Amino acid sequence: MEPGELVERVRETGLLGPPVVVLLSGGRDSTCLLHVVVGLMGTERVRALHVDYGLRGAASDADREHCVELCEELEVSLQVERAARPAGASGNTQAWARDLRYAVGARTIAAWRDDAILAAGHTLSDQVETILYRLAVSPGRRALLGMEAARGRLVRPLLAAEITRAQTAAYCLDRRLAWREDAANLDRRYARARVREDLLPALRAVDDRAEVNVLRTAQLLREEAAVLDEVVAEALRAGRGAAIARDALAGLPAALGRLVLRRLAEDATGGLCPRAAARLGDVLALGPDGALDLGDGARAIVAAGVVRVGRTPARGPKR
Repeated sequence: MEPGELVERVRETGLLGPPVVVLLSGGRDSTCLLHVVVGLMGTERVRALHVDYGLRGAASDADREHCVELCEELEVSLQVERAARPAGASGNTQAWARDLRYAVGARTIAAWRDDAILAAGHTLSDQVETILYRLAVSPGRRALLGMEAARGRLVRPLLAAEITRAQTAAYCLDRRLAWREDAANLDRRYARARVREDLLPALRAVDDRAEVNVLRTAQLLREEAAVLDEVVAEALRAGRGAAIARDALAGLPAALGRLVLRRLAEDATGGLCPRAAARLGDVLALGPDGALDLGDGARAIVAAGVVRVGRTPARGPKR
């Protein structure tokens, strides 16, 4: 692919009309994205945001300096946000960094302009890795849907344009754009690195079309998911909207009943509730009255034969 074709494909996504803040890590993908966006939109409508987690010592400092130099060269305003993971924090470090990055990005666009959007440099290559990773760690069809090209005020122009990681590297090399490599991307202590370095090569050894087939499957499932979502909405409209009669829920095909229960849970919590669907049988077993925690902060309540889902009450202080 010629560099000009990459730019045109990003333009054709139609995602880059509003003013945009580009999440800039300094890697090849975000470097490519920033350069493309500036070329399409000019410097006045573009800003960059670099979140420095300080996780890699001198390498983190070098990432930050690279971003500063790149933005000076492109004459783009850069905001650098420094953050440190709380001491003793548990959980996945990469997940913490991702959540922080999007939270800072959301605050940044809100503080800049009401119509601003946040752009991330995810590519088609990231999409394949995401699908395979989620399939390994999370049951259910959503694992296979992958990342959305646009969700609210977050957009992924390279993903929408079906640009691969190899193509962003070629673009940067053609334009003489330097980028930074994150050693964590090859560190097999991280699951995503194992997917990239071990699983994907194994799948290519089975069939060199493996990645294309994964992406085609995700696209088909995304289209089918839209149909299923409407079926779920219709089942709820036929009932009570934010609730459903227990007998009506029991009368649905099991697959649809699970989706309805999950929808109720996610509407109640405002987040993903992948474990709720598996508790359909337990909810129906409550009879006309009862309550059951579904996981992920959701609690099913059956009262007078009607199933509703709310948030799990916070635990009181220990005595």
